Amino acid sequence: MTHEVRHLIITGRVQGVYFRASMAQEAARLGVTGWVKNRNDGSVEALVAGSDEQVAAIMNWARRGPPSAQVNHVAVEIGSAHEATEFSGFEQRRSA
Repeated sequence: MTHEVRHLIITGRVQGVYFRASMAQEAARLGVTGWVKNRNDGSVEALVAGSDEQVAAIMNWARRGPPSAQVNHVAVEIGSAHEATEFSGFEQRRSA
């Protein structure tokens, strides 16, 4: 199984709309590992890891977000396999 790692920066109305909690639920449903946190600039940052299909599915979800979110853009960078080995589940992190 191919293991993909992606670093996401999600902009728009993405804070105060349960984006982190909703993403954590979706990641758990999909079997994606990683983390999500709010950033001081109003965006949301996430590191997601899993199979090609799992990562594609969580990135598609991130482009929509929960019902009350308004996602304007999702910037995607390739993450390193080293980053993905740091966690076994998906966690919500404190704002940074």
